[in-house]
Amino acid sequence: MNAPLSASDVPRGFAFSALHCGLKRSRLDLGLLVSETPAAAAAVFTTNQVVAAPVVASREHLAQSRHRLRGIVVNSGNANCCTRVDGLPASRATAAALAQQMGCEPSQFLVCSTGVIGPPLRVDKILRSVPALVQGRSPETGAFEEFARAIMTTDTRPKWGAATCYLDGKKVRLLGCAKGSGMIQPNMATMLGFIATDAAFSPALLDRALRAAVSSTFNSITVDGDTSTNDTVALLANGESGARRVASAASPDYKTFLAALERVCMSLALAIVEDGEGAQRVIEIEVRGAPSNRAALQVARTIANSPLVKTAFAGADPNWGRILAAAGRSGVRFDWRNATIWIAGIGVCRRGRERAFDERAVHQKMLARHVPVRLDLRSGKGSGRVWTCDLTQEYVHINASYRT
Repeated sequence: MNAPLSASDVPRGFAFSALHCGLKRSRLDLGLLVSETPAAAAAVFTTNQVVAAPVVASREHLAQSRHRLRGIVVNSGNANCCTRVDGLPASRATAAALAQQMGCEPSQFLVCSTGVIGPPLRVDKILRSVPALVQGRSPETGAFEEFARAIMTTDTRPKWGAATCYLDGKKVRLLGCAKGSGMIQPNMATMLGFIATDAAFSPALLDRALRAAVSSTFNSITVDGDTSTNDTVALLANGESGARRVASAASPDYKTFLAALERVCMSLALAIVEDGEGAQRVIEIEVRGAPSNRAALQVARTIANSPLVKTAFAGADPNWGRILAAAGRSGVRFDWRNATIWIAGIGVCRRGRERAFDERAVHQKMLARHVPVRLDLRSGKGSGRVWTCDLTQEYVHINASYRT
């Protein structure tokens, strides 16, 4: 659940707005996050080779603005991807309309979209709504919460997270939100996520911090193994806290800020897994004893994306053989006769064979909202951790009727 927000959670110099422009039947579908002064910006995008027009436009704008932005505009209800008519003019027109209202260059806005792939984007509805969107911006927590709702698609609830830290003796705030429920596979980064901070950073160092945080959070979750065409995570830092600019990655201030950024990103990443389409529980898969950390993550992701493993967890069935079998097809070499598995803290497999355990007791523990799994391959010193969710009939129901 989202923790209640207070005015002290909102970074200084940022404002938010949301409205219903008509892309959806009745829900909020257009959101705006702005810094009242130019902000250093960093962003990471999908690695899917099928790329939506807003991702193309946003990459262009980051380069053209030299990573100095005024804001981010997001529509839900339509991905603006693979449309009959090139969707890039629509994304560019949206940025131009915002720039005219804000008195800046179009390249100072990231443009993001989420929703169904294929149908043309009714950009006329967005353009008609831009003046009201800009005029309605506010630094109030209620405006931020509406922004978080405006970016939702199949999400059942908005997702936000906040953190504070002290740099140069001054309080710095970080506030972020994300959307994501299905089509989630960490390959940077399978959802939309937006984080604002009033810390002062150079764009290059901010980019380094974002990529480091993403690696251990958004890139360590999966719901269904699918990488979206529109994935974007962006971080804006406007320096309005008054703290001196963070000088280098070796400085104590950088490490303090990175820890706070990782807390926000992790809270958002876990909220996405918890809200996985039809999900009942979060499964934390930790792999130890792999040949390398990279190999450990490869094994963990293979297990996390196995439909057999995920359906076993849907039924709270301690079927450890599915876990070991998934690890065996991961492409990582290990001796399965040395592998040991724990489910919900109880040993169920030792050296590749069943270890006597109370099946009913494990079943009861697997009914919890959070279920840890640990696999020790005993083949090296590498380790890795991935979070996923169970796979239920509701996931099939949601995705069988997504368009209809």
